[in-house]
Amino acid sequence: MSTVTIEIHDQDVLAAFNRLAAANANLTPAFRAIGERLAESTKRRFETSTGPDGRRWAPNSPVTIAAMLARRKGAFRKGDGKLSAKGAGLVMAKKPLLGESKALSTGINYRVVADGVFVGSPMQYAAMQHFGGSKAEFPNLWGDIPARPFLGVSDQDRGDILEILQNHLLGQK
Repeated sequence: MSTVTIEIHDQDVLAAFNRLAAANANLTPAFRAIGERLAESTKRRFETSTGPDGRRWAPNSPVTIAAMLARRKGAFRKGDGKLSAKGAGLVMAKKPLLGESKALSTGINYRVVADGVFVGSPMQYAAMQHFGGSKAEFPNLWGDIPARPFLGVSDQDRGDILEILQNHLLGQK
């Protein structure tokens, strides 16, 4: 399993956590709600092909597209071997980080611990997809993989975390 740690050092979020801790509140329900929200937010990034900072991910490489087409029956016309209408549709619909199994995009989960929550993926290749890597560093790759950050906290996530913490502080869960 790959592990990526992203810590939030936001003054408003930390102040809300400190208020909950000072009130001797049980933080587990708040951490659970934050984990749920961040896991869902992360899954939505795969639909929009954007990182938590709002930047679009690098497109699929020609090698990735060619490998995908080679596995799909009917992607090429019989006779001349040119891309078929089906193949063109596959190319147009192919999003970065979304393979046939969709295991990375659907396998985002969270784990609550005593002092926080971890959000991530159990997929062994998650860190490589998140941070990227070069063939020079990792000779087993078929080519360079650009970083496509999917884990992290967006501005919307930050607001959601604050809302969750404030609701728990007020006892509104």
